[in-house]
Amino acid sequence: MSKTFEKLQPLLEKSMALQTARNLFEWDDQTSAPFEAAEYTSKVIGILSDEYMKSMINDDVRKLLKKLQEEKEQEELTSTQKAIVKELAKTYEQLESIPPEEYREFNEYASIANRKWSKAKKDNKYEDYAPYLKKIIEYKKKFAGYRVRNNKNPYEVLLGDYDECFMIKELDIFFEKVKNEIIPLLKDVAKKAETIDKNYNYLSYDVAKQKEFCRFLAGYVGFDFNRGVIAESAHPFTMQLHNHDVRITDRYLENNLESAMFSIIHESGHAIYEMNIEDAITQTLVGGGASMGMHESQSRFYENVLGRSVEFWEPIYDKLVSTYPENLTGITLDHFIKGINKAAPNLIRTEADELSYCIHIIIRYEVEKMIFNDEVDIEELPKVWNQKYQEYMGITPTTDAEGILQDTHWSYGEFGYFPSYAIGTAVASQIFACMKEKMPVDQYLKEGNLTPIREFLRDNIHKYGAVKNTNQILKDVCGEEFNADYYVAYLKEKYEKLYNL
Repeated sequence: MSKTFEKLQPLLEKSMALQTARNLFEWDDQTSAPFEAAEYTSKVIGILSDEYMKSMINDDVRKLLKKLQEEKEQEELTSTQKAIVKELAKTYEQLESIPPEEYREFNEYASIANRKWSKAKKDNKYEDYAPYLKKIIEYKKKFAGYRVRNNKNPYEVLLGDYDECFMIKELDIFFEKVKNEIIPLLKDVAKKAETIDKNYNYLSYDVAKQKEFCRFLAGYVGFDFNRGVIAESAHPFTMQLHNHDVRITDRYLENNLESAMFSIIHESGHAIYEMNIEDAITQTLVGGGASMGMHESQSRFYENVLGRSVEFWEPIYDKLVSTYPENLTGITLDHFIKGINKAAPNLIRTEADELSYCIHIIIRYEVEKMIFNDEVDIEELPKVWNQKYQEYMGITPTTDAEGILQDTHWSYGEFGYFPSYAIGTAVASQIFACMKEKMPVDQYLKEGNLTPIREFLRDNIHKYGAVKNTNQILKDVCGEEFNADYYVAYLKEKYEKLYNL
């Protein structure tokens, strides 16, 4: 054990505790805090953020980090400790560049901006939110500018915060492949999708029963209720304090059966990842997912690759029907599977079908690039957003609530996050391809036995936390780094079979 690392340990533990406290306020703010609390609670969040920054950016941490980066010290570190030092260097560089007063101001302001977004979405008034979004963007441009080196694009700085393996070059290549391969398939499928009657999905479904069935689904896929809780929020999300306290939320719509079910499977995928991280590294800088791209791969794997397959529903479909007999008695399993995989242009990302989902991400990615290239003004964003939906999907939002206001991410300044959803969706297909070579996945699903699948993910991905990055994990598990061909092949095989193309 490195004595230098031993000295660093208590300093990191203090910063972790402050970060955990801040996360708890964020959880409360989005789940149960009264609306009027935001402006006052934001001051508490600001103080905690300030203290967190001081705990990380100081002479003691700086000296220890510098020493631990020396070759001789590196030789004394374990692989996990090296990963922690690497992550600390990245975090230190990110935080040190920002003046402390600006860091505190931003965290206070983001808390308020999120509440303003929530109300603006409810009222369908983009103009009420626009001034707050403008200031959030100004902060993020300034912060990215502090960190830009060698004429790097400021947007790439933000992308790197979510997945270091995917910069603009890699994303442009990936998204061009999706546009060339998937958009034509989506158009072909959409013609046949019109014949699928999905009216059953939009009947009235008692919210209390939805909550009960969603709780069953979470447990079915592996959510551990001894280490996690489910709450309700305007936008479903997952938050982990450590691997023994993982919290997820869901949203329930009376006239949309699928919405809450697939949200809970999605968030459970995130939660299972966090719950499976080894005790030895939880509550450290590498105690979370490898990247947001890898994290989204796990949620999308559960939600789509497993959750929209006939094999997944075979053991439990009768339970769903018995929960809502008045609506589903006449709906066969085959009808239901076609319904949950119906592919048609949709304005709402979180309600999008599996085939068109990445088109939603491409639109957000292109809008974000325009924002950080100073190619669009705040007032023009709804118009640009609507134009891109018309161009790529042939539909145009009639309200800002179903357009530019639908996502919470920008209110928190999470620019660069959205591509992670697409990366994760593609990675899920790649992992599925190599998993099928090693175990009878379909048979396990038909038996209602998800344990071997969870164990495979735990042993090959989850337990390592952020010790490895996305491409390192894929290389170890699948024998190659990210390859979008698996994603294209998966979608083509699935939808050509479903729609007899």
